[in-house]
Amino acid sequence: QVRRSAGPVPRGSSRPYGERMCDTLVTVTADGMIFGKNSDRDPNESQHLERVPARTHEPGSTVRCTHSTIPQVPRTHALLISRPWWMWGAEMGTNEHGVTIGNEAVFTRRADRGEPTGTELLGMDLLRLALERADTAAGAVEVIVTLLERHGQGGPCSHEHPRFTYDNSFIVADRGQAFVVETAGRRSAVEEVTGPGRSISNGLTITGFAQAHADPVKGRVAACDARRRRTEATAARAAGVADVLAGLRDHDGPAPRWSAVNGALSAPCAHAGGLLTSTQTTGSWIADLRGRPTHWVTGTSAPCLSLFVPEPGPTADQAPSGPPRGAATAGNRYDHADPWWHHEELHRLAIRDHGAALARFGDELDRVQRAWLAAPP
Repeated sequence: QVRRSAGPVPRGSSRPYGERMCDTLVTVTADGMIFGKNSDRDPNESQHLERVPARTHEPGSTVRCTHSTIPQVPRTHALLISRPWWMWGAEMGTNEHGVTIGNEAVFTRRADRGEPTGTELLGMDLLRLALERADTAAGAVEVIVTLLERHGQGGPCSHEHPRFTYDNSFIVADRGQAFVVETAGRRSAVEEVTGPGRSISNGLTITGFAQAHADPVKGRVAACDARRRRTEATAARAAGVADVLAGLRDHDGPAPRWSAVNGALSAPCAHAGGLLTSTQTTGSWIADLRGRPTHWVTGTSAPCLSLFVPEPGPTADQAPSGPPRGAATAGNRYDHADPWWHHEELHRLAIRDHGAALARFGDELDRVQRAWLAAPP
């Protein structure tokens, strides 16, 4: 039963595979790339849009990431990011040059998980650092690979389940190019996307690298193959933003399909509920990189019950914007003033009977979304 006073999941309920799944895709068109991502994380982990200004930094400066401090570069680019409330890094984002990145948890069999050295980075930190430091997709790939080799990856990847950790994969795109980057410890493999589309869904996919490093058991629990088949089909056939939007709302049927093992994780639009892993889509993002970039973001969970709102890309002279009102104190506890939690009240009511909920307001949701796609406000 969901109550207005929803608080964090008790720490004693930690599941063996944590609560962190995602789907990221990119479509190659003659005019540029279309990128999409569902960020699936802990059900109580609010996630907020944030504008970060471009900055210059003094020689010898450092940057404090989520769990570690590393040397800073002389200049960092302006960003628009979607950031879980407790971490420095971001789940997805873009910079003033149109470079756009989404990351995924991947589960590997690497044996080099020794004692932490103090400089390891989360995958979300690598994503934000690449956006801050690169002006092309190829440059962002180089930043990720270089920082990975230098610092490694590691540390708690969940606030509510601090023993949960994983490796990462990425889709990195700008208008002209897109790449898949997959990692296992400090090792990595890179594949350029040549079209028509490509997706990643919590499993290693690059031939050779996947066979050498993937953990097949955790991959099956994460249902990564089932989701990737659907997102890869969306990426291959998408002709515009509306097609990617429909793919991110996909339940493989008219309503979520529930499993006692992993909830509604068999399709891209995830809702929590499984015994081994319980994750939900906590934020969604579509980047139309054809021409002047336009970004369509929910800033809320459950894309099937959300509007994708048009956001202009960041600019070099933009002012900073912190998380929205209420977000600084809401975190993983309900706060009506926080827009993410305000929408979560609707989401948790709606999933009691998803079909009945959409029957009440689905037509209006679709009407408004179609109007915005045709003429963005």
